[in-house]
Amino acid sequence: MKAKATIKDVAKLAGVSFKTVSRVINREPSVGEAMQQKVWKAIEELDYQPNLSARQLRGSASFIAFIYDNPNSHYVIEMQHGILKECQSNGFELLIHPVDATGEGLVDELLKVASNSHIAGLILTPPFSESEEVVSILAERGVKFTRIISGDRDPDQYGPKVFIDDYRAAYKITQYLIGLGHRRIAFLGGEEEHLSSVTRMQGYKAALEANNVSPEDGLVLPGEYNFDSGTDRTRSLLTLDPPPTAIFACNDEIAAGALFAARIQQVPVPQQLSIIGFEDSPFSRQSWPKLTTAHQPNPEIAETATRLLIDLVRASRQGTDNQVADQGFQPQLIVRDSTCPR
Repeated sequence: MKAKATIKDVAKLAGVSFKTVSRVINREPSVGEAMQQKVWKAIEELDYQPNLSARQLRGSASFIAFIYDNPNSHYVIEMQHGILKECQSNGFELLIHPVDATGEGLVDELLKVASNSHIAGLILTPPFSESEEVVSILAERGVKFTRIISGDRDPDQYGPKVFIDDYRAAYKITQYLIGLGHRRIAFLGGEEEHLSSVTRMQGYKAALEANNVSPEDGLVLPGEYNFDSGTDRTRSLLTLDPPPTAIFACNDEIAAGALFAARIQQVPVPQQLSIIGFEDSPFSRQSWPKLTTAHQPNPEIAETATRLLIDLVRASRQGTDNQVADQGFQPQLIVRDSTCPR
């Protein structure tokens, strides 16, 4: 049986050091294009298969860990796709690690994940990314991470960030409904530990106040980011006298629940009740009528967060202090069939 080629065999055939071969396999940017081609040609000729477990035992961190606690399966899947795409383009693997944000020992669990020698860094999504306690401890321990957070400005010095401007998007959504003639506009929030829910509510209230519409406590209902929460709260809203003429739901799953409740109550949408969601998930396109919503490019957001983290990891491996610039996204209004003039 022919012996398996080793990294030293590849280095000898390519006429380079084995460290250069390692850098090429790990897709580090310090190796020139011509040198990379020589190494990859040697790898192909020798049918060399990098030994992942051996690399890991030597401490080569080759995994990016995606940390999340989100009941919205669509969000999680789109984030996975975006992270995986960027990982594959840069020679990293993806570790998916759900964590209970309300459980005890949260920080210890994250530190345990980060301490694994296979892990190059963490991608933190809300609510972990928005917890100063979590990110400060991770930073103190030297953990590499990027954060996806709701906002448009830097709240602290911890880690590179991808900002989602939920406030401005929510303001525009509410302004759009007011422009259609609606004044009794209800707001159905998600879990309050998610800053996105709080920030979207702030944008909603700011738009009302800018148009001299007083926000009513009875029309602002906290809840959860799921279908049943949207259904239950909408059924409650429809018992009010007078009921709202429009509902701004904090995500499309809540909005789909609101549509279902309106159908049960035989309230025509949008003729009697306009409903608008947030995220542009499959719920928004598969419902009837199709939902007006705010498009949030989750795969692109995930790719950006992963790219920032990989840049951070590579800068650290090369011993440089390269600053990784924060990035921002603003969800954009998409008008469909679930809203109409009052």
